[in-house]
Amino acid sequence: MELSQNLLHIIYLLASLSFILGLKMLSHPKTARNGNLIAGVGMTLAIFATIFLYHNAEGAPIGNLPLIFLGLIAGTVIGYVMAKRVKMTSMPQMVSFFNGMGGACAALISLNEFGKYTENNYVETLLNGHVLMILLGIMIGSVSFAGSMIAFGKLEGKIKDYVLPRQQLFNVLLLVIILGLGAYLMVQTEGKTGLLYIITLLSLLYGVLFVLPIGGADMPVVISLLNSFTGLAAAFGGFLYGNRAMLTGGILVGSAGTILTILMCQAMNRSLLNVLVGAFGGQSGQAAATSTEMGVIKEITLNDCAILCNYAQRVIVVPGYGLAVAQAQHITHEFESVLEERGVEVKYAIHPVAGRMPGHMNVLLAEADVAYDKLLEMEEANPLFKNTDVVLVIGANDVVNPAAKDDPTSPIYGMPILDVDESKTVVVLKRGMSAGYAGIENRLFFNDNTRMLFGDAKSSLEKLVKELKNI
Repeated sequence: MELSQNLLHIIYLLASLSFILGLKMLSHPKTARNGNLIAGVGMTLAIFATIFLYHNAEGAPIGNLPLIFLGLIAGTVIGYVMAKRVKMTSMPQMVSFFNGMGGACAALISLNEFGKYTENNYVETLLNGHVLMILLGIMIGSVSFAGSMIAFGKLEGKIKDYVLPRQQLFNVLLLVIILGLGAYLMVQTEGKTGLLYIITLLSLLYGVLFVLPIGGADMPVVISLLNSFTGLAAAFGGFLYGNRAMLTGGILVGSAGTILTILMCQAMNRSLLNVLVGAFGGQSGQAAATSTEMGVIKEITLNDCAILCNYAQRVIVVPGYGLAVAQAQHITHEFESVLEERGVEVKYAIHPVAGRMPGHMNVLLAEADVAYDKLLEMEEANPLFKNTDVVLVIGANDVVNPAAKDDPTSPIYGMPILDVDESKTVVVLKRGMSAGYAGIENRLFFNDNTRMLFGDAKSSLEKLVKELKNI
């Protein structure tokens, strides 16, 4: 048994190293796929090593192997089918769903572990931190699960933003009650299981109320935050089991999600507290009535747009969620290829919170084989706009709104944006004049150097590419 335990620890170490290496490789699209595979192999090794090599304190191996393998097979098949069938527009929903399953798993682990502690060893497990880890795993895992399911429904368009009367106060009181019950449970020795279920139910309720009022514009931040919650809950499970691979994986997910959440907030010039209680983007279209006060929009024909792009020296494409909805990533890449054949420099400017999840636009364009070196971060792209002939905005809205720079009364004032208004000509591909997720009119549409090309993004680009080839 000693040999198997030593081998198990070695495999856990290798798995932990694979997670770290995989995460490092995810930082670059050229290595991201291999990084994902390496981390996946490490996780697979850790799973099967645990099943076949783990022994408890009494020396007994893991039982119920048929049920374990049945669960592994079912989960693998379901996950594979979902990943194969998901569209790029639905990728944020799938991320939310999978993240929620991770939170639920972490909460169930903690619930299961609590039942193993009897009155005789409760004081010991309290002193060594197991009870605290169990409670944190249940609370955070339940919040992550419930919140992720609400986020999934919001992204699917099945759940609307909703704010209860005095909801912020109610949420704070609910959180205080959950923490108070948890503290009481740590010193109470009778009737602990029933109280634990109450804490679980209240945590699930808090997860629902926590995400319910948050608007669509904040979904990238929410998804990232919930992802960090799941990582923390998984780390607590690793602590309970003494599983170093699970602990390392949870810490990596939790810390990476937290860092990404902070970066997202910085990209929106907002604090995390403001995101969680501000309901930014929850009432879209509220400022549409002011459009007549801003001026007159100017449309452009496909032929004029094609000529403009064909004789440009530099064209920058700014993708947004509308590009994902239209499934226009492949035709956008063809548009880029046609222009480059004619000596035009083409780049893509990616805002950190474009789309519905972190990195959504990068993933979308990578699917269409757009070269990574053409994707510019906001800090790289902004200095180039002054010397750019044409900026093509495809389905983006709030991330290019000049009100963020010069309108102190705007709800997005101070938010770093892509300075497309500084270019010579801006062509906006859009279905209509509806507001973005922040619910405010985009002043860019009325600028003297802006031209609107109305219609479905994919259809408009297909026609634009055709016009280009005819020049």
